[in-house]
Amino acid sequence: MRYYLLWLLLAALSACTTVSDSGKGEVVAKVYGNYLYEADLKGLVASGTSKQDSIMLVKRFIDNWIRKQLLIRQAEKNLTAAQTDFSQELEDYRTSLLIYTYETELIKQKLDTVVSEAEINAYYENNKQNFELRHNLVKVVYTILPVDSEMKPAFREFMANPDTLLLDSLDVLASSHALSYYNDTLSWIRFDDLITQIPLETLNQEAFLKSNKFVEIDDPPFSYLLRIEDYLLSEGISPLEIEYENIKNILLNQRRQALLRQTHDGLYEQALRQKVFEIY
Repeated sequence: MRYYLLWLLLAALSACTTVSDSGKGEVVAKVYGNYLYEADLKGLVASGTSKQDSIMLVKRFIDNWIRKQLLIRQAEKNLTAAQTDFSQELEDYRTSLLIYTYETELIKQKLDTVVSEAEINAYYENNKQNFELRHNLVKVVYTILPVDSEMKPAFREFMANPDTLLLDSLDVLASSHALSYYNDTLSWIRFDDLITQIPLETLNQEAFLKSNKFVEIDDPPFSYLLRIEDYLLSEGISPLEIEYENIKNILLNQRRQALLRQTHDGLYEQALRQKVFEIY
């Protein structure tokens, strides 16, 4: 019913030919010997679209179709037969698509996607030279307070102690009094990312990290308290926890390549034994 009403809208816009196709409905537009049918408009206008917007969408679609057909006609008139012969390109594309689809299905059915921690650890240990850090990394805890906060001494006591960091107590305190805080001491973050949150002034990151464990900065209207739990310097070795997923993907890709190579070689050897091909 919606498309019937749409057709009425089209009829109101322009006089359309009454030529029809039993499977596609009435003709909407014609350019030389090419026809645009009512069925080609299916799904163009969403349910609930206003009459005015429906007309605009249909007009735009038809206009673009006409322009495209005219351009195709002009190209066919001005290009040589050799220039318009895409049979080889189409065959190459079909071949590539066929192989890709088969290999994708083969991998889906036969690839073992379970990668053990032992495999990941072994790969990491045997290839550490490939995991060089390009950035300084840190494990930190920080809180951001109003610069005049009366709770600053309490935060300082929790965070500046060189022997212990009371994360549970810090969570309770920060949830009530901090403007923002971060206390994930298990995750590495880039030092460059840290200084977008904390206004640290340092020209030499390496020297700063080596000489600071606790830093307090008053930069009105905020105060920043930072505890550096651990750090790794660039050009060192990236830790396993950062490279874990990367290594897993590397190992899976190696399995994919091995499976495809085994399949290719198996098909070739079988064809060779059966003498299904000849080389002249």
